[in-house]
Amino acid sequence: MTRDNRPLAVFDLDGTLSNSAHRQHFLERSPRDWDAFFAAAPDDPPLPRGVTLCLAAAEECEVLYLTGRPERCRQDTVDWLAAQGLPEGRIHMRRNHDRRPARHTKMDILRRLARDREVRMLVDDDELVCDAAEQAGFRVVRARWGAASQELRDAQEKEGRT
Repeated sequence: MTRDNRPLAVFDLDGTLSNSAHRQHFLERSPRDWDAFFAAAPDDPPLPRGVTLCLAAAEECEVLYLTGRPERCRQDTVDWLAAQGLPEGRIHMRRNHDRRPARHTKMDILRRLARDREVRMLVDDDELVCDAAEQAGFRVVRARWGAASQELRDAQEKEGRT
């Protein structure tokens, strides 16, 4: 198998490629219903701006997906990406019990990827992830076309769940 040496284009999922607004209500209760939140992910509609950018990036780059979704969601995620006609690519997911903030987990993976390959861009909706990536020298496209609730933003940072 020939190794792909093209630059990497790294895409987040929730709020970047998929519209998770319909399931954010599961995070507005106490306690938050994470199982229901992730179980509803296969029903996410695509976010056209993110999908268009991903398809365009695939013309010059190898596309990778970097998500805060837990590993147990892998098959649903693979199926969703295929149903949207998005490029096949490696999917880096959070270990099921990893509760570190996304800005830490994603930066660990980005740095590891950058050891061997050029990371052409990171596309993400989490402002703290974007800030950390820019501070580390990565080119960032801020996905501001989704609609993340304050509950989701809090969960990303404080609970390390997505």
